[in-house]
Amino acid sequence: MSQLDDPRQALIEAAAENRELLKDKQHEEAVFSTVEDLDKGRHRVATKDENGRWQVQGWIQKAVSLYFALAPMEEHDSGPLHYHDKVPLKSGLAEAGVRIVPGAVVRYGSFCERGVVVMPGFVNIGAYVGAGTMVDTWATVGSCAQIGKNVHLAGGVGIGGVLEPAGARPVIIGDDCFIGSRCIVVEGVEVGDGAVLAANVCLTSTTPIIDVRGEEPVTHLGKVPPGAVVIPGSRRKQFPAGEYEIPCALILKERSQSTDEKTALNDILRGFAV
Repeated sequence: MSQLDDPRQALIEAAAENRELLKDKQHEEAVFSTVEDLDKGRHRVATKDENGRWQVQGWIQKAVSLYFALAPMEEHDSGPLHYHDKVPLKSGLAEAGVRIVPGAVVRYGSFCERGVVVMPGFVNIGAYVGAGTMVDTWATVGSCAQIGKNVHLAGGVGIGGVLEPAGARPVIIGDDCFIGSRCIVVEGVEVGDGAVLAANVCLTSTTPIIDVRGEEPVTHLGKVPPGAVVIPGSRRKQFPAGEYEIPCALILKERSQSTDEKTALNDILRGFAV
């Protein structure tokens, strides 16, 4: 069944407007089964249309929010660890071909494709993580974030989540990206395929992403172009109280596909003293 013509959508939309409807078995089942579909990878919060543009399914975000209203608080044990929460941990990892290192938390309602490795990090409900991706130590993947295939989220990366308002765009990281240590990507920013973010890059929906490769700067907002190599930057801005530096990000060059990408990345960043 396509998520674009799913009959559960009307039930979930109605329950989001009137939570009394959650007392009805049909509406309750619509919520639980939708979150189960997220957990199994049958549905996603955001998908590409035929033109390659990302489309957000707000009704699925509403289903996740309603799940918290329906799910009871329960106690769970995981070895010596004890939890008291509404969302259980993800199960069926061996069959799915997913490696979860002790100390990592991957919640039910998220989906990890085969070959994903999660070090002691966190993947929240509604998120989607593509095949072969590494979620490194202390990296977090927020609710409904969409992470592509063969991505490396390095140590301490913060990928923001979003559930409300319904229809709000989640963070989207394309295939084959490298997101350096302590980067923060929030507020629905899209990072194009193959892009590289050096350590400590912070991107919000209003952070200027400035391409400095040409004679004149070209500024992007909310989107890193595919293959771009990005470092932290700052620019001067005048305020009533004086002139100050404010954060931005700088596109230095395009990532080379003709050489080994990890070697090329190290050479690029060393060349710019990053």
